[in-house]
Amino acid sequence: MTQRNSAWLSLIIVSTAVFLSVIDIFIVNVALPSIKTGLHASDADLQLIIALYLLGHAIFLITAGRLGDFYGRKRMFILGMLIFVITSCCCGFASTPLQMNISRFLQGTGAALMLPQSITYIQLLFPDHQQRIKALGIYGSIAGTASVIGQLLGGILPDVHTIVEGWRLIFLINLPIGIIAVIAAWRMLPETSSVQNKKFDWTGVFILTITLCFLIFPLVYGRELGWPTWTILLLAAGIALLYGFVKQQQRKATSALIDMQLFRFKDFNIGLLAVLFYFMVQDSYFLINAILLQTGLGYTSSAAGILFAFQGIGYVVASVLSIRLVPVYGKRVLQTGIGIMVVSLAAHILFFSLNINSMPLLTIILFAYGTGCGSVLPSLLTMALKSIPTGFAGTASGVFTTLQQTAIALGVCISGGIFFYIIQQTGYISAYQVATSVNIGLLLLTGYCLYRLPEA
Repeated sequence: MTQRNSAWLSLIIVSTAVFLSVIDIFIVNVALPSIKTGLHASDADLQLIIALYLLGHAIFLITAGRLGDFYGRKRMFILGMLIFVITSCCCGFASTPLQMNISRFLQGTGAALMLPQSITYIQLLFPDHQQRIKALGIYGSIAGTASVIGQLLGGILPDVHTIVEGWRLIFLINLPIGIIAVIAAWRMLPETSSVQNKKFDWTGVFILTITLCFLIFPLVYGRELGWPTWTILLLAAGIALLYGFVKQQQRKATSALIDMQLFRFKDFNIGLLAVLFYFMVQDSYFLINAILLQTGLGYTSSAAGILFAFQGIGYVVASVLSIRLVPVYGKRVLQTGIGIMVVSLAAHILFFSLNINSMPLLTIILFAYGTGCGSVLPSLLTMALKSIPTGFAGTASGVFTTLQQTAIALGVCISGGIFFYIIQQTGYISAYQVATSVNIGLLLLTGYCLYRLPEA
């Protein structure tokens, strides 16, 4: 096998990390009613099923990136995949809400351990700029496709009747994919060199972990609990700790958990802002629409999942085209995608507000939104990391994915929080109009960041 073919095979192997980690964010949303019935869970338990996976995922991403630098990325990738597979099985066989939520937190931790290694591998395996753009585009396409497949399977699998309850299959399907990925990684993935002459910054790990807990936990739970005083105090303490962490990292210099020189790259900073605004929309969109369709309009979980499949088709078509177009037209492809998403969300509002009873029209609107997503998501990572030297790859991928997961919590907090609050006041349609309008505003901010992004 040639070195070039080996690199593309390695890309397929490491992409299983983003496929599994993303699919398990989305697959649960549609299946929550079935999980609630199966486990005799409360509404609070259901909130934890989503939140604890997100919390475990976001807290350890940067730490996992640096662990790969120090102890070898192949070793960390395989360890993370094994943790993810084992805890997925624990979720699938959970008999109480407590067992489920403990397993979900550990599952998120496993995802955090393997995900930064996969992004770093791409940076190292494809030193040629054009090849790296193509590889990152494929990686992004797989991530976006996983989000749509997760919605589809989350709707269909709970209605499948086998020797186990259907909702358990949404976790157990991770087992065969994970085992194949571990075996393939063990046999074919090259090990990267590890850092031998530096000490690992365990102090930085501790401060960063506490900081992210203080910031993310209130964002996830604040709205549900009515923003009690302790959530505000935790956020304030988190901001103070974040400032202290930055100062500590600057003093550590080359032995720091995060090399602060990374933020000297202008396109990386602007790219991170684009990631923040975009993922606040990407994930809150699925939450808002899944609840509107099922709880507000009475669609079954299977019907909702099938509808999202049309969005997925649009995503796949556009992502394949964008991978070819971005090397030629650059950020203009992403800006066009943002424009399509904005127009499509406006069409969403009109469709549901006017109570139009036309499934073909709804599928066209969803397909259009998917094409916008497919034009943006596969190459957003490319835009953020395009000028980052390979020496910063581990840290950069950890920062990128940490911000991505934090944006999920922030999007659910802002757009989702507005949606749930207005439902109690004036109903589902009014809530959908306001929350989706907020998402349109966030997309416009994403478009502005892309406008400010320097050309390659």
